[in-house]
Amino acid sequence: QVHLVESGGALVQPGGSLRLSCAASGDRFSNYRMAWFRQAPGKEREFVAAISRSGRRTSYADSVKGRFTLSRDNAKNTLYLQMISLKPEDTAVYYCAASSGSDPHYTTRRGADYDYWGQGTQVTVSS
Repeated sequence: QVHLVESGGALVQPGGSLRLSCAASGDRFSNYRMAWFRQAPGKEREFVAAISRSGRRTSYADSVKGRFTLSRDNAKNTLYLQMISLKPEDTAVYYCAASSGSDPHYTTRRGADYDYWGQGTQVTVSS
């Protein structure tokens, strides 16, 4: 099992930047492929970005490609999401998620593939 705790959410103006973190504890962090999802009020949860166990492969939703960068530090058991050029439509609760698997370079966008979820951190983009 792995326990996930997100942090870094805040109120930011359009065009601003934020870095979200997801700290993992419990099982070996490098055993898990990781991802961020988000859910805006009244909307379904949506995929944001995913990263392989090795960190060598990443995948992004079209809506965030070029603005968000996902990375991981397996030595620090931490996942990061660097967000720039934020837009009001990025407003949501952001969740990190972990999925166990053997392939070190595989990523998945399907929420159903993720076994563990954090409690979420609120990101609000507004002037």
